[in-house]
Amino acid sequence: TPHTFPKGFLWGSATASYQVEGAVNVDGRGPSIWDTFSHTPGKTNDGDTGDVANDHYHLYKQDVALMKAMGLQTYRFSVAWPRIFPTGTGSPNPKGIDFYSRLVDELLSNNIQPYCTLFHWDLPQALEDKGGWQSRDTSEAFANYAGYVSEHLSDRVKHFMTLNEMRSFVDIGYRDGRHAPGLQLSTDKVNQVRHHAVLAHGLGVQAIRAHAKGNVKVGLAENAEACAPVIETAEHIAAARTAMREENAGYLTAILEGK
Repeated sequence: TPHTFPKGFLWGSATASYQVEGAVNVDGRGPSIWDTFSHTPGKTNDGDTGDVANDHYHLYKQDVALMKAMGLQTYRFSVAWPRIFPTGTGSPNPKGIDFYSRLVDELLSNNIQPYCTLFHWDLPQALEDKGGWQSRDTSEAFANYAGYVSEHLSDRVKHFMTLNEMRSFVDIGYRDGRHAPGLQLSTDKVNQVRHHAVLAHGLGVQAIRAHAKGNVKVGLAENAEACAPVIETAEHIAAARTAMREENAGYLTAILEGK
């Protein structure tokens, strides 16, 4: 028998700004830690960078046409923080928010609902130079940025996500050093970074709601560690539940339970 998807199931696609946009020096965008990292010899395969990528910044209308042709109902994109605030804070760059406004209009005119992610790892390099996610100032700068984007897009965008995969950018970027900014911090410092990421989510949610025009839904996109019982007995099921909490304690447990 054919499988039927539940009512309300949404077919969509998802991207991250640095992965697809290109146009890294266009319309006032500032450098991000991924620009710096990808241009550091030996950090990426064959020295590849996101300088051009899919050139989505220039080809977004054609990209949306492809989504429509595929029958997609939603598109999850991320806003590049360095396009909005080229140095992370200070005066916003009007051409930055204009791009996302045009993208949202193009999506809606093709009956595709926009799902907006506010941070998919491309931290403004200027903030990293001041400590990046090791600094509480970055959490507060994120909230200011999130509120600004919400204020300008929430008349049309009704679904926001704060941070994409905190586990990835914290653990792989600041502990393992395989992603930007390429640091290998001690455990105590990694825990501080983790705290600032979770704090940024909380402050960001408050800022989005405070500046939103109308009702919006706010969430996050965390890649949880999923735990399953080896044997379907009460004891093993309980152990899997406990493990789910503990494996995700630094991120989702802190957010969902406040501890």
